[in-house]
Amino acid sequence: MSVPCDLIIYNVNIAPMKEETANFINNAAIGITEGKVTYIGDSENAPAQPKSKIDGNGQWLLPGFIDCHTHLVHAGNRSNEFDLRLQGVSYEEIAKQGGGINSTVSATRDASEALLLDSAIKKTKRLLEEGVTCIEIKSGYGLDFDTECKMLRVAKSIEKHLPVNITTTYLGAHALPPEYSNRADDYIDFVCETMIPHIAKENLADAVDVFCESIGFSPTQCQRVFTAAQQHGLQIKAHVEQLSDLKGAVLACEYKAHSVDHLEYLDPSDVSALKENNTVAVIIPGAFYYLNEKRKPPVDALRQHRIPMAVATDLNPGTSPIASLLTSANMASVLFGLTPYESLLGMTKHAAQALGLSNKGQLFVGADADFSLWGIDHPADLVHSINYHRPTNIWVAGQNVR
Repeated sequence: MSVPCDLIIYNVNIAPMKEETANFINNAAIGITEGKVTYIGDSENAPAQPKSKIDGNGQWLLPGFIDCHTHLVHAGNRSNEFDLRLQGVSYEEIAKQGGGINSTVSATRDASEALLLDSAIKKTKRLLEEGVTCIEIKSGYGLDFDTECKMLRVAKSIEKHLPVNITTTYLGAHALPPEYSNRADDYIDFVCETMIPHIAKENLADAVDVFCESIGFSPTQCQRVFTAAQQHGLQIKAHVEQLSDLKGAVLACEYKAHSVDHLEYLDPSDVSALKENNTVAVIIPGAFYYLNEKRKPPVDALRQHRIPMAVATDLNPGTSPIASLLTSANMASVLFGLTPYESLLGMTKHAAQALGLSNKGQLFVGADADFSLWGIDHPADLVHSINYHRPTNIWVAGQNVR
């Protein structure tokens, strides 16, 4: 019996990204109805009378890419810090001198909502050019009530201007703001008792994140944030083990975190905690590259325990100013040893899992119809090269947006 269909795209090779090992469908077709995938399989058995048909001309069709860790709403410029790091000044030293996150905080507090939106749209467009259809955006450059809310409103409003899905994360525990100098516990009181309840009530964020680090917040302070997030029904994510091993990943897993991110200093013996709690390891090669770090995430241990590894840009003004998810995928393979297919999984299926999105990042009947067509010989081409490829067409919720 034929399945009703709005659109059939036939004569394509499909990479569904459902399996942990490569499993492609050649000479295939995909059917879309009301923004959902309703058929996927060989072209011969595709619905016979769709409302419209498109010949894919033998191209490759992949799920829309997902950038599951960004900080793209911000103001200011930190290229001077890039110069300092090249002269041997460490990230920690720059932060202690008033640079780093607090430098961006000052600029973002001063920026109007319109200026932040204009800047965010420009950066988002760069990601969309490469087939990204979903982006997670964190706050954390306000560290006060008004600016944090302003950042989250701007992030959510991007969907009104561009064909993209946005998820938002409250990252109040990103750095200690100057007005709370030497009063970190008081600031955590503000995050837990004022900000999180308001953000949950106003539906400004889907998740809460923390920076668990010696220049960020202690595990005990992060635990308070996780508890407050759970009490208000918000998902949990965490920046952990980027510069040292404070066991932040283990702590976040105890609170059922969707993801733990960075992980350069994650002890291989702690990887089992991710497995027990079905937590995604988000690999951030851009920050590793820009900070010229030497210690790499324990990829072999993550593989051994079959931990899903997502790949993200960490797009931010200081330590990973990268508006290219494909470049991050290449870095994940070159710098950390992910196979091309693992890197592709990292920005599709596993990135969706890191955000708790079960209908994105894969192609199956019932999935959201977010995908793109590529004139390439093999999906690995997208990871192998830098700035070679752009999709010929992109669909978001079944609508052709390019």
